[in-house]
Amino acid sequence: MSIAYLNGTYLPLEQAQVSVLDRGFLFADGIYEVAAVIDGGLVDSDAHLARLQRSADALGIALPITLPEVEAAQKQLIARNALDEGLVYLQLTRGADATRDFLPSPTTPPTLVMFVTPKSIIDTPAMHSGIKVATMDDLRWARRDIKSVGLLAQVMAKREAAARGCQEAWMVEDGHVTEGASSTAFIVTDEGIVTRPYSQQVLAGCTALALNALAQESGLTVIRRPFTVAEALTAQEAFIASASTLCLSVVEIDGQPIGDGKPGPVATRLRQRYIDFARRTAR
Repeated sequence: MSIAYLNGTYLPLEQAQVSVLDRGFLFADGIYEVAAVIDGGLVDSDAHLARLQRSADALGIALPITLPEVEAAQKQLIARNALDEGLVYLQLTRGADATRDFLPSPTTPPTLVMFVTPKSIIDTPAMHSGIKVATMDDLRWARRDIKSVGLLAQVMAKREAAARGCQEAWMVEDGHVTEGASSTAFIVTDEGIVTRPYSQQVLAGCTALALNALAQESGLTVIRRPFTVAEALTAQEAFIASASTLCLSVVEIDGQPIGDGKPGPVATRLRQRYIDFARRTAR
């Protein structure tokens, strides 16, 4: 039986219920975080907590507990669910008002929900085969730096990608790749590793941030600039990063093979370095 956290209480997941008047349900007035768990420890916890605070501040939602208490609750969930490998999901909304109104009541307490998902993220078939990506127009709102629960555009993109036989969608705006539907996008060129700079146009990926640091420690050059779909199609390698996938090679974009159509050496090396880093620093 999976145990969840709801507003300070631990209870069976199937009993964790939120009001239909919750603003996260009615308005997508909320944010979320997903952290990886490896060997029973939280990975990149400081980065995830810092991003949680940034997103909450951007929406003006007060966290009901402190960041150390958030992490303590996540660890409790990991322990209570005996989770060795997988993900911890956290969602914070503005709470449930008495009626549906665009303007929230200032006295409404926020809703904080957390639960875990067992998942193999280290040894997966995709690490050996790589993944396929489909590109499509970026239909999302302008504040993509906020990790909003408003994910309809990403759901639509993922469904379209799956219909094309792909595992991820790369969102495109003005000819340039912004990011994946649920990941950060990278390519490898003669310049080095290229990935988009952080701004309101993209989410600051916690796994991507760690990968950038590991790449530089390994003597690799990381260039923060936009890149086009055309550049990606002629790149030596392409890869994605996220908490749920770590680092995965992209071997095909829109039906065209990248490089030799196999996972590349840079992404493969970075994936192993990240796993070593995660095991060393998870807590």
